[in-house]
Amino acid sequence: MMEQEGFERFLKWAANLGISDCPTNRSLHPKNPTSCLGHSLTVSHFPDAGGRGLAAVRDIKKGELVLRVPKSVLITRDSLLKDEKLCSFVNNSTYSSLSPTQILTVCLLYEMGKGKSSWWYPYMMHLPRSYDVLASFSEFEMQALQVDDAIWSAEKAVSKAKSEWKEANSLMDALKLKPQLLTFRAWIWASATISSRALHIPWDETGCLCPVGDLFNYAAPGEESNDLENVVHLTNASSLSNGETADDFTEDQPGSERLTDGGFDENMAAYCFYARKNYKKGNQVLLGYGTYTNLELLEHYGFLLNENPNDKVFIPLEPSMYSFISWPKVSLYIHQDGTPSFALLSALRIWATPPNQRRSISHLAYSGSQLSVDNEISVLKWISKNCAMILSNLPTVIEDDNFLLSTIDKIKNSHNPMELRKLLCTSGGEARAFLESRGNKMDQNPGLVLKREKSLKMERLKSLGRFYKPQIISKIISTVSSDVNEDVNCLSS
Repeated sequence: MMEQEGFERFLKWAANLGISDCPTNRSLHPKNPTSCLGHSLTVSHFPDAGGRGLAAVRDIKKGELVLRVPKSVLITRDSLLKDEKLCSFVNNSTYSSLSPTQILTVCLLYEMGKGKSSWWYPYMMHLPRSYDVLASFSEFEMQALQVDDAIWSAEKAVSKAKSEWKEANSLMDALKLKPQLLTFRAWIWASATISSRALHIPWDETGCLCPVGDLFNYAAPGEESNDLENVVHLTNASSLSNGETADDFTEDQPGSERLTDGGFDENMAAYCFYARKNYKKGNQVLLGYGTYTNLELLEHYGFLLNENPNDKVFIPLEPSMYSFISWPKVSLYIHQDGTPSFALLSALRIWATPPNQRRSISHLAYSGSQLSVDNEISVLKWISKNCAMILSNLPTVIEDDNFLLSTIDKIKNSHNPMELRKLLCTSGGEARAFLESRGNKMDQNPGLVLKREKSLKMERLKSLGRFYKPQIISKIISTVSSDVNEDVNCLSS
């Protein structure tokens, strides 16, 4: 109840600062608003689609303005540096080597340290207390990912975060931040808040934080269906791009790194959000923000999609294969649906051709043409064999991972310490390892500890490689087997 009352005060605070879901017609604005929402949107709960989000209170048409946040409310380096003490320290040449993002991170921690005296206090109190970005992973969690590229990405993220934190320590010490704000954990919180929530603005490369604008839930780009499993909370994600309006939005725009549902409007002096499609009353209003694999989403935003249409798996090739192809390694992968990328298929078709014929047929392979039925069968069998080998080298099988995820769900919902202890002790080696990694804390109150710590961090295994990579590889084995059979039938006929 207290949390609800606090959130209502936040929405009233936002309304008093000019945040509104009303059209630009000022006559529609109430004189004494109690909430910034109600004309187009309302806060609602979507248990299977990201939790708290925004629902349409009326039918909304694609391209319609649904939320406007004045420039004066945006949290930027400029707005935070209006604090004279902070500005004097940040502009000292001693700290000129710090990046703009490091500066914004320090500024955010400094502002958080003000507590109730901060102008943005009502907003900051509703930010997540923690994020599940890769930089926050423990050694136990990194190794639990099992997949080499995921482990390497996590190790790199942790190393980078620690390095940036240490570089900024002298500035934070000079500002005399509270001890709890000087910790690496606090640094991860602030940097993750920025990396997962910052919106693009034309005057500052670090972007801005946008109160209320981050209440939208998120859908994967290119997915126009209402598949609830593809939705993730924008609490952990939002980087809209370049101030385009919805009319400028083209979903299949080649080369664009982000999809645009809004942007900063100079004429309105506000960050404006637009409906990315038509919504009926009661529908959840969503935002899309770009093309990312699950690993990239986890690294920068702290979440991933159960069915990510942009996910991919990289299959290692034999070293000799790279000598006769011009495709970059990043283009040699398997799509989420189990089909090989254009570049991977073309490269393997050339590899499966006798060396003395490769030059003469390379133009056909690069154009996407099949070279022969025999060649195609060789390629598909190679893919199937290597995918099966990758799966066999993983410490666990998909069935084990499914069982572990099921156990984690039971742990999350367990309120009985004895029942929880019994469940953990009978769930297999990995669950027990998780128990042991928490040491004596579990003796206090297992359920409480598991619920409080970001705990159940093992749930993040649901998030990545060790589960989704085998799924994708299994799909391609199935797909390839079917294609091989078709080609063999074609050859025999």
